[in-house]
Amino acid sequence: MNPENDNELKEETIEFLYDDAPGTRLDVYLSQIVEGLSRSYIQKLIKEGRVSVNGKTNDVKKHQLKENDQVILTIPKPERLSAEAENIPLEIIYEDDQVIVVNKPQGMVVHPAPGNYSGTLVNALMYHCKDQLSTINGIIRPGIVHRIDKDTSGLLMIAKTDLAHRTLAEELKAYKSERIYYALVCGEMKNESGTIKTFMARSTKNRLKMAVSREGREAITHYEIMKRYHDYTLVKCQLETGRTHQIRVHLQHIGYPIVGDPLYGNPSAKLKHDGQLLHAASLGFTHPITGEFMRFTSEVPGYFQRILDKLEGAL
Repeated sequence: MNPENDNELKEETIEFLYDDAPGTRLDVYLSQIVEGLSRSYIQKLIKEGRVSVNGKTNDVKKHQLKENDQVILTIPKPERLSAEAENIPLEIIYEDDQVIVVNKPQGMVVHPAPGNYSGTLVNALMYHCKDQLSTINGIIRPGIVHRIDKDTSGLLMIAKTDLAHRTLAEELKAYKSERIYYALVCGEMKNESGTIKTFMARSTKNRLKMAVSREGREAITHYEIMKRYHDYTLVKCQLETGRTHQIRVHLQHIGYPIVGDPLYGNPSAKLKHDGQLLHAASLGFTHPITGEFMRFTSEVPGYFQRILDKLEGAL
C-alpha cells in the first residue's frame, strides 16, 4: 500500500483471541501485540470506543483480560502522513554516498505510522542525511529497503539514492543478501543445526500474526546452535527468504519460541523480557556501485548480554 494515495487508506478491524495469563490490562496487551501503535494511541482508541471485548464495547483502558477473551480493535483510516526530520542519535556502522548501515536499538520503530509519527528511524535518518535518501518508498519510508521489527535490534541497510535502492532490493529479492540473527529461545534445542522450510501466510485467527500454512509464500530459515543453557538456547539463524516475522514464527513452529516475544512467545516462561531477544547480528550485501560484497557485524546489546551472562552463571 502506498500511504500517499488517500484512496488506498481504509479503516482496519483486527480480531484476536487473548491466550496469555489472566489479569493483563487491555491497553498494555494491545500496545504489546499491535506493532507500530504507541500505548498512548491505543488508549485514545479505547477511549473512543474502538475496542470491544467479547462483543461489547470496552472503553476502560485498565480492563483486565481473561483467557479466551475475544478482542476486536478498529483502527481508523490513517491521516495523510509526512515524516519530519528529528535530531535523534544514530549508531552508524558504515556510510558513503550510496548506502548507510545503522545499528537500530530495540524499541525503535523503523518508519512513521498512526500513533507513531515521530521518534522513528526514518525521522532520525532525515535529519542526518538531509535530502539525500532514496525516494522509491515515498515520503513515509525514504531510504528503507528492508525492515526489522520494533523490538528486534540490529543492522539495517539504508539506500541514499534510487539506484542503490533498486540494486539492494533486487539482491534481497534474489536471496543474495546475507542476514544473520541471534535469538535466545525457550527450551534446549536438540539438533546442532537444521533448516526450517515452510509456507507462511497471515493468520486467520489474528491478523497481526503470521502463521505456518499450506498456502502463502515459501519461507526458509537455517539455524545453528551457539550455546545451550538450562531450559534455554542461544541460536544463530540465517534467512534465506525474508518473510514478515519469519524467524519468530519458525522458531515457535518447531517448539522453541523466542524469549520475550509478545506475539509468539511462551507467556509461562520463567525468564521475562520486554520485547523479543532477537538481534540482527550480521548483514552482507553487494555495494551498488563498486560491486564489492560488504559484510558488517554487531554484538548483542547490553541487556541481551546481561541475560546470557546470568544464564551462563547458572550452569
